[in-house]
Amino acid sequence: MNYYDVLKVSQRASKNEIKSAYRRLARELHPDKNEGSEETAKAFAAIAEAYEVLGNPRERARYDRKLLEAQYNNGNGDDSIFTSSNSHARRWRQLVYEHRYNEIINRMVAEERRQSAELQKLIFPAVALILSTFLVAYGKPHYFLNAPVIIKIVIVFLFAAGIFHIYGRIRQGLDRFTYDDDEIHDSIFDAPREPKKRFSRLIVAALILGSLVLSFALGLVIGNYSQFLAVTMPRIFSATLYPEFIFYPPIFVMIADLAHSVLTRLET
Repeated sequence: MNYYDVLKVSQRASKNEIKSAYRRLARELHPDKNEGSEETAKAFAAIAEAYEVLGNPRERARYDRKLLEAQYNNGNGDDSIFTSSNSHARRWRQLVYEHRYNEIINRMVAEERRQSAELQKLIFPAVALILSTFLVAYGKPHYFLNAPVIIKIVIVFLFAAGIFHIYGRIRQGLDRFTYDDDEIHDSIFDAPREPKKRFSRLIVAALILGSLVLSFALGLVIGNYSQFLAVTMPRIFSATLYPEFIFYPPIFVMIADLAHSVLTRLET
């Protein structure tokens, strides 16, 4: 059974194309729409099995390699360049095999890099938010109250933009890498449960929130003990925590995250 033929996609199809093909076929082969026929049930099981393999980059790479080896070694006795024992034909087939195999590996590596980049979109803002919360609790800035009106407007604007930025990044990451505890996974209209979604959304969110509380408390304790910034730069930092502290972590996260994104693009 060729999984690509089962899903009716090309061997060069992207992950999104494979996922779309699975969902389309799942709708067509819904047992409720086909009166629960045995043939339909087998067909649906086949597309589910195909997606389980082709939807996973590593499993797909292994499967593609098996297909490639089978195509390379399988001859039907015809006197053609594909089956000929001529040394030039064998060399040509070997070059084709190596080229196709390199394509498989490159696609797998590209997919893993893409997943790593998506994971960074969750981890980097979360870590930056935790770190900035610690720094704000430690330094206790009080710049906002004495700043000109235009600066206050800019700070409020950046704060609002930072909140939306953090929300978007973290929500995107949670949707991509975590599963919802209340989500029912028995809908055949959706793709099978993603193997990468190994973590509960509730647990990850609780860990992020707990880390924020811990970093804030730790910053307060260390800041109250040392008060180094309040002594050296009293115009900006204080020994007392003011409500304006809430403005700065989202701004810091947004700027740091945007800078990280720019540097990442320049490196690639």
